[in-house]
Amino acid sequence: MDDSSYYIPAAAMAVALAVKAPALLRSWRDPLLRAVCALLALAGLVFLFAAPPTIAEVNRITGIPNISAPLVYALLSAFSAACLVLIINWRGGPPEVTQRASRRWITGYGLVTVALITLFILGDAPVERLRDLDTYYATTPFIREMIVLYLAALTVAGVAMNVMCWRWALQVHGWLRVGLLIIALGFLFNIPYAAAKFTAVVARWNGGDLDGLSTYTAPLLASAGAQIIAVGFCVPLACQRIGDTWGTWSTYRRLGPLWRELKSASGHEDRAVRIAWWSPAELQVTQRESDIHDGILGLHPYFDSEVRSHAYDAAVAAGSDPVGAQAEADAAMVTAAVRTRAADPEGRVISSATTGATYASTEAPRDLVRISMALRRSAVVTAAQEQATTRSESDSHERTR
Repeated sequence: MDDSSYYIPAAAMAVALAVKAPALLRSWRDPLLRAVCALLALAGLVFLFAAPPTIAEVNRITGIPNISAPLVYALLSAFSAACLVLIINWRGGPPEVTQRASRRWITGYGLVTVALITLFILGDAPVERLRDLDTYYATTPFIREMIVLYLAALTVAGVAMNVMCWRWALQVHGWLRVGLLIIALGFLFNIPYAAAKFTAVVARWNGGDLDGLSTYTAPLLASAGAQIIAVGFCVPLACQRIGDTWGTWSTYRRLGPLWRELKSASGHEDRAVRIAWWSPAELQVTQRESDIHDGILGLHPYFDSEVRSHAYDAAVAAGSDPVGAQAEADAAMVTAAVRTRAADPEGRVISSATTGATYASTEAPRDLVRISMALRRSAVVTAAQEQATTRSESDSHERTR
């Protein structure tokens, strides 16, 4: 890996953390959000401080050769703990169980971090090594133990993450399962990474030289694993958001036939406040539903329970299930009421004290999406439209005679 390969993912993590920062400030007590931000911060710091130029600069500033080694190893341990805590909180469960499991992992990797620093202090690593410290000091007392400890900690985290992700993936479906499997694949790279490092270190213990596995192969595995893990965490969240937005716009579109049918009754064309076309999908749906409810409210005196009842019977006879037949009946009643209201421009039905004798006030329709779809597709609704139009024209002729 060249030096820039470390800084690009570090910058990407910094940008993602900056995007999440406002939400973290608003909801600091949310353990899942805290775990996400900790994960992003630690991932960025690992790439930043693992870059050879940064290693050299930290060593120069502190005046301690190879001080970057325990720093990077500690960050890797903290990153492993953050991933485990994020999965635990993401999976959910009883709060006391989730908190207890999180504390255990945090405590365990906290002790690993303390041990790494202690072993570095006890050891002797006077010659600065920017890329091959693990193999160069593989036989040095205490430094050797520090190297083995951090590799063992990474291996444990990789195995634990795979177990948790696979168990959870067997219980869920959709994008969450995809994301968990990707995360498991990313952490699976920890195992060949540690294996390459261990192989090179053990070769040094036995007088051999397989340094290339540690210096060149292992960093590529670590980089690939980290990027796959990041994708795994992003996929369920991003796809869920895209799916939610798609579903919202789908609802907006499916409400279109009913919304257009009720234009004249709701009066939404004349409203003073219009939302912009680029407004969020949720706001667009809320506005459309509000227009529909306004239209239904204006039509309420014209609703005829007999039209609804006849349409329901016709829909059931045509093979519709009870829920679908109810939607078709509501749609027939609404479309008949629209035509009846259009034939009553003077509002005689509304002003009449005996409205209930002709147009029985009935319960307003509720399942707006099904009603809207019935307006577009149902032959029963089309028949009700034609009958209402014919009746309205007949009533109009009688008033003009």
